Order: sequence, then C-alpha cells, then structure tokens
Amino acid sequence: MSPASISLPVAVVDPDQSTRNRLAMQLGEHAVPFPSITDLEARLPGTPTVVVLGPSCADDPGLFGAEELLRSRPEVGAVLVANELTTELFQRAIRVGVRDVLSAPIETAQLNDAVRRVAETLSVMAVNAPAASGTAPVTGELGQVVTVFSTKGGAGKSVVACNLGVTLAIRSDRPVVLVDADLQFGDVAVMLKLAPQRTIVDAVGAIEHLDATMLQDMLIRHEPSGLLVLPAPLEPAFADQINAEYMTQIIEILRSFCSFVVVDTPAYFNEIVLNLIEQSDDVLLVAGMDIPNIKNVKIGLQTLRLLNTPMSKLHLVLNRANAKVKLDVNEVERTLQVRADSQIPSDVAVPQAVNKGNPVVLDAPKSGVAKSLEQLADMFLPAEEKSKKKR
Repeated sequence: MSPASISLPVAVVDPDQSTRNRLAMQLGEHAVPFPSITDLEARLPGTPTVVVLGPSCADDPGLFGAEELLRSRPEVGAVLVANELTTELFQRAIRVGVRDVLSAPIETAQLNDAVRRVAETLSVMAVNAPAASGTAPVTGELGQVVTVFSTKGGAGKSVVACNLGVTLAIRSDRPVVLVDADLQFGDVAVMLKLAPQRTIVDAVGAIEHLDATMLQDMLIRHEPSGLLVLPAPLEPAFADQINAEYMTQIIEILRSFCSFVVVDTPAYFNEIVLNLIEQSDDVLLVAGMDIPNIKNVKIGLQTLRLLNTPMSKLHLVLNRANAKVKLDVNEVERTLQVRADSQIPSDVAVPQAVNKGNPVVLDAPKSGVAKSLEQLADMFLPAEEKSKKKR
C-alpha cells in the first residue's frame, strides 16, 4: 500500500535532520518532520496522530519524553525506529506506551505498514470511545481456549496442537492463535518453519501496557494457513520471567479477538499448566499407545480429579491408536475410565511432515492421520464451518 493510504496525520521526530527527513520522505508528503518531542507537542492538533520516533529517540531521555507525551496525549500513537533492536529496548519502549519498534534501516513498505496499523487502532479507539455517561464499548464474543496437554513427552502433543491450530485457522472466519506455553523447550516455531523475532517474553515485558492491538503485533503469521503464533522463549533461561498470572492475562487478551486460542504445554504439571487447564474451555489429553504413557495419563487424570477439574472439558486423544503394540483401545479406555474422543493413527507422513516444517494436514491432506486430525477440529467448530474447504 502507498503512504497516501494512511488517513491520519503523521509526525516524524528525530534531532538529526537528515534522519527525520529521510523517514518523512518514506512516509510521503503528509508526514511532517520535527526536531524534538517538545516542538511536536506544541503543534499537535488534538486529534488522533501517529508519531514516528527516529533512532535518536531510543535512548533514556528520548523514551522518557515519549512516555510523557503518550501519557498526556492518549490520541497519539507512536512507532519507534531503532538502530539496534534488542529485547531490552523493545520491552522498555512498549512499557512507555510505544505501539511498535522497528529496526533501522527500515524498508518503506514495512514502515508504512506499521504506521497504518497504529493509525487504524487510533481510528477505532476514536469511534468506540466511551460515551459521556462512562459506558464502556460493547465487546464481541470471547474465543474458545483449547489446551493440549500430555503427562509424558513424546506422545505427540505438539503435533496435535500445531495441526489443530492450522485446521481451525483454515476453517474459522475470525483469527486463531497458537500459544507455545512449553516455555523451556517449545517446538511450535520449528514445526511450523517460523523464524520469530518476538516471543511470549516480549508480551510479558509489556504486560503493564499490553492490549489486543499490541499483542496482535507480536504474533507471527503462518502464511499457508493464516494461523497466528505466539512462540515460546528462544532461550530456556527466559522461562523464569513468565508466571501463571502473566500467562492468564495474555490468554484473556488473545481470546478477546480470536475465535480459538490453542495452547501447547509442557509434559508436566506446574502452576502455569494448572492455571491454563482451569482457564480453558476444553483440554485435550494426549496419550501414546504404550504402558508408560497410559500409566502417566492415569496419574494425571487422578490429579485433575483431586483438583476438581470438570471431567466434561477433558477429551482423551489416543495417538498412534492403530499401532501394533498389543494394546487394545477398549482396554485403555477401561483402564483410564475415560472414553477416547479421538483416535489418531500411526503414519509415516507425520515425521516426514515434521521434518519439513509443514503440518501433516497440509503436507499429506489425504492421509488417514490428516483426516483424523480434521475430525478432531470438527469437535470445536460450529456445524456451518465444518464443511468449509481450505482457503
């Protein structure tokens, strides 16, 4: 899209004249350059305005000035362009109220896309501003939270989560997001062949100012399906920054604009997992067809019962259910005292798809395993969406 498609006033701030002029040229003739935030503030029209902060504003004085401006002028939305984009800078900028942070040198299309997103948000906020009576704007229906859990690693939990998310995204009219809550060793980004720049750590870093628009900008899109992904931290050490309260807040924001929030979890109980199970509308309990898996699932079910988890929202998924391992499905169901809601067959197409970074429902759509995963998605879709063909 061209710069002319940005409907709101745009200001560019940077003490360096050549830098601010270059950014203003990228944004088109309607962008006005200013040498400082003070100069800009004196000229603000009082209507929604997008401000592009140049690299010179990425230091402490610049961010302090931006924070003062954004707190006093809620009609202003800011984008920061930084010479070096680090996690620390991103988190600091988001905390002061900046909507997006971009790395210089920035391509014209990318800069205009970021400004356009902020402009659209400001326009919506202006339209939906509460009336004088203080009545809050009406929100839409909350999305459904589906947590995928297993009590033992290697059961195929992440494969189920990725393929469920992709299938729901293809068939749903509203956004679908997949959250990788396996905070130390999450594989979702690898399984979907994604190279995330931002992760759940960035969302937690901005938690005080986090809203739907800001969080949506942190998601990475799986282009073949349209699935949005909030990846796990890139380093296991970052997992310590995320607690159950933060995770709950992030899920609640996601469900405010998504039809489904699918959550992949680690294969053990901790405070975050227990909170997710409590917060979820449905929980898929994935079990492999071997004795250690079944034993751990039985213990897991006992734990959930002790915690008064409603059994109505638990759905047993037997993975590799057709494998010749001398375990009968009926026998497993009797042992667990739970009926299997889904049986996914063993198929060489699954590891082949995983190694390609392509979900099996896309890589081998005619395979038995793909059809069983699509049937699993049917459990959560309204009748009119079950028959939708892939886009």
